[in-house]
Amino acid sequence: MASKILRRFQKKVRKVNTTEESAEDFPERSELDDDTEGLSACLSGTLSFGDADVTDEDYAETTATNSEPDFLHSFESDGFEYTENLLGELKPCNMLTKQLQENWKKSRGNLIIEKLIFEVTSANVVHDSSSKYVAYTIHVIKSGSFDDDKALIVRRYTDFAKLNEKLHKYFKEEMGNVVFPKKVIRKNFTHETIAKRSRAFEQYLQHIHSIMDIRRSKVFLEFFYLRDLKAGQGLLRGGMREDAMEMLVNALHLQQKLCSWDTEHLLFTQASISLCYQELDRLEEAQAYCERALQTIDNQENHPLLVPLLHSNIRLSWKIAKDKRQSEAKLQQVQEAGIDVLNQPSLKEHLIKDFLE
Repeated sequence: MASKILRRFQKKVRKVNTTEESAEDFPERSELDDDTEGLSACLSGTLSFGDADVTDEDYAETTATNSEPDFLHSFESDGFEYTENLLGELKPCNMLTKQLQENWKKSRGNLIIEKLIFEVTSANVVHDSSSKYVAYTIHVIKSGSFDDDKALIVRRYTDFAKLNEKLHKYFKEEMGNVVFPKKVIRKNFTHETIAKRSRAFEQYLQHIHSIMDIRRSKVFLEFFYLRDLKAGQGLLRGGMREDAMEMLVNALHLQQKLCSWDTEHLLFTQASISLCYQELDRLEEAQAYCERALQTIDNQENHPLLVPLLHSNIRLSWKIAKDKRQSEAKLQQVQEAGIDVLNQPSLKEHLIKDFLE
């Protein structure tokens, strides 16, 4: 009996000595244990994001995450939840909350409204042999999306006045309350007058573009790009391919942003750009625009540009090692329809002689 009591007493003495030694030799360990206990007590609750409909599986996973020994606190950044441990390391959680997931789905379904903005970026006083005037440079910008397609027009006051006159003639009701900047006899070239007219032209274009019937009218569209098309055609006739292509690409961007309904103008632009690229020996770009022109024709077998475009596309596709069988089959179909595909003017002859209206 005495021996049993002695053994128990010896065991208790060993346990006390071991505890005291570890606490004295490793004081950091005891402090860490105390801190961990305090943190566990503070974070024993459930982290809530304001969503009452949490499933049992979600609750179990959240509890398991919060019960990790190195968990300190959590926060949200850019829609994701992060945890920071005792060492200051950030770790992304394995799940998004149900509320954030629902918000993400809703945001994906929202449509970004695109609209056109007309901005006067410069106004220069121009002197020529017969007159003096202010040239206003207006950029057409599509907001609501990344827009890197440069589209601009350079117009003077008389150009805007003629547009306004035509719109009042064809759209009397829509233009009834539209105020146009008045013509002044003196101080036309002062900074104050130019600045006021610049803002007025921006507002004027923005307003008439907001009226559906006007923005779809030929008068409105021709004010923006038909002058560039005619200038590009003139440069093409003179052999100035690079200058012509710059004018034509700008006209194409204007047609696309304004959603022009005039397919003949669009077709002429695409075919002319293809021709410029051909003569500059940029064959891949030439073939791409040639294909776009063929798509614009859209099976109009009697169109005068169809056969020249098919011949051009076949030749360009062969040079860049691209499949040309579809164009060859289409050319064969046109020939079987009774159209002479061998004795027609070339694409260049058509574009140079074509009279734009």
